[in-house]
Amino acid sequence: MKQSCAFPAPLEKMMPLPAYLTTAEAAEYLRLKERKVYDLVSQGVIPCVRVTGKLLFPRQRLDLWLMNHLEGDDAVSTPIPPVLAGSQDPLLEWAVKESGAELALLCQGSGDGVQRLVDGRAMLAGMHIWHEESQCYNDPATLGLSGMRDLVLIRWAKRQQGLLLAADNPHQLVRLEDIARPGIRVAHRQPDAGVSHLLQSLLARHRIDAKQLRWAVHPSLSEDDLALAIRQGEADIGLGIEAAARRQGLAFIPLQQEHFDLAMRRRHYFEPAMQRLLAFARCARFGQRAEALGGYDISELGRVVYNA
Repeated sequence: MKQSCAFPAPLEKMMPLPAYLTTAEAAEYLRLKERKVYDLVSQGVIPCVRVTGKLLFPRQRLDLWLMNHLEGDDAVSTPIPPVLAGSQDPLLEWAVKESGAELALLCQGSGDGVQRLVDGRAMLAGMHIWHEESQCYNDPATLGLSGMRDLVLIRWAKRQQGLLLAADNPHQLVRLEDIARPGIRVAHRQPDAGVSHLLQSLLARHRIDAKQLRWAVHPSLSEDDLALAIRQGEADIGLGIEAAARRQGLAFIPLQQEHFDLAMRRRHYFEPAMQRLLAFARCARFGQRAEALGGYDISELGRVVYNA
């Protein structure tokens, strides 16, 4: 099954340059004198890294930096609250706190995050919305985000989605079709949560009538809430991420790897909050936490997967 889409990356096709540029190459790329590039580095306003005393400039970051300084960009005039909305992710939630990013968390589902981002009520939105027709995650056009001409999607992680079950699995549930057994109570999320899109897709794929299922009385409003509902016996099975299952000591049956991305306006990529978060995500402690939580692949963390 195809798990991702190849989004257009017009900036990357402009010039056949390496991923990291020397100072001379960066100056030529930006149409500036080398001395001016050094001045921008000393002022801390241009993205670069220093390796054994030598400056290197990530070309993708330079592209974003250029686009962030577009004249007449109407997005720069409106102040946006430092809020991270959208889907809850245990690793992201922990990293925001530990990094000192100073972002307020308002995680009420991917759909809610998209709307808050569009309305200017959030700086970042975490999302993992599966599109059955295109067989990919977080397609801006399908999400109604194609009108944001300064939209950027940054890969946070790949996560394992699957079935969460009580640790002793008293009903011997082993596959998705088992949720249709008589009497089995199914935990579920709010309709605009990313996992709800995946669940509806899986039910249709396996020809399971959602109306015939015995749903839990109340929706779970986060990954952890859904896992807790199963641990406390309020439901027998539910669809969620491996990390949430582990946190609550539940059994887990993997079904699909998903992409969890952070959506933002281009200029917010360069805000201290986002830069602190990404810098923290590169440290060894972060990698150890991801491994301990389980179900995470962070090999693509920080990659720009869409740049309008």
